[in-house]
Amino acid sequence: MRRGGGPDPGRRGRDRRRGHRSGRDRRQRGRGGDNCGGLAVRPDRFDGDTVLITGSSRGIGAATARAFAAEGARVAVNYRSDADGAVSTREAIADAGGTAEVFQADIGREADVARLAQEVEASLGPVSILINNAALIDRSSMFDLSLEAFDTVWQANVRGLFQLSQLAAAGMVERGRGAIVHVSSILARLGVVNRCAYIASKGAVEGLTRAMALELGPKGVRVNAVSPGLIATEALLAGMPDPDLQAAIQRHIPEGRFGRPDEITAAILFAASPEASYLNGAIIPVDAALGARESTPA
Repeated sequence: MRRGGGPDPGRRGRDRRRGHRSGRDRRQRGRGGDNCGGLAVRPDRFDGDTVLITGSSRGIGAATARAFAAEGARVAVNYRSDADGAVSTREAIADAGGTAEVFQADIGREADVARLAQEVEASLGPVSILINNAALIDRSSMFDLSLEAFDTVWQANVRGLFQLSQLAAAGMVERGRGAIVHVSSILARLGVVNRCAYIASKGAVEGLTRAMALELGPKGVRVNAVSPGLIATEALLAGMPDPDLQAAIQRHIPEGRFGRPDEITAAILFAASPEASYLNGAIIPVDAALGARESTPA
């Protein structure tokens, strides 16, 4: 199981140095799109927003942080143990003319979540968009998975997500606007071996998405989830180091390849954007029809 809790190097001043450029410079550099993969950048779409993205030191989270910053948002980059990755994400944002700060917090720890919410608001202003991306994966078989390990996954993937959503949504409701996007997984709908805790947690995330949407929608806050398929992140590739296995799995995907983090980012940004004003309680699959194939009778 991937777990950690490294120290916060340098604490506030050194580790959370803000990268900031003028709005004009951000617009000029953001249009190039060089800091957010294949996304078409709209420089002012999130101007004035504070976006908190959990688990944004690498992979989908880092790509999403760069994309929001390129479109004008102030971005809170969160990490649990990968301080170097978080600092790298912040520096990439600063180099492209954006604004970001780094915050260490383990989403599986209640005190850390409360501290994270307070520190982000104090440094960057009230959170108007929350992206719940952080997650733990345990690859133990059902009989090797201890109850303690199951609880650890649940604590981070479900309880911590719920707690942070509560804290962020309170301010959003008070201001009458906001958006929350949970990052789920195709495994919420598909069964695979050795993923009991993770699959259960992602099923819960999708249930919470619908429940939160019903409660918060009338108060001006939308809640949706993006459900990635098989995306070529470090975590995915580490779980299948054999190139032959990777090739075999990609042949099973209708598009014939793994997805890219920026392809998930595009869906996340849309779900959080004003263009998605009528989108609430949705689970958006971004899986190249892999889920459709698996749910279709042979």
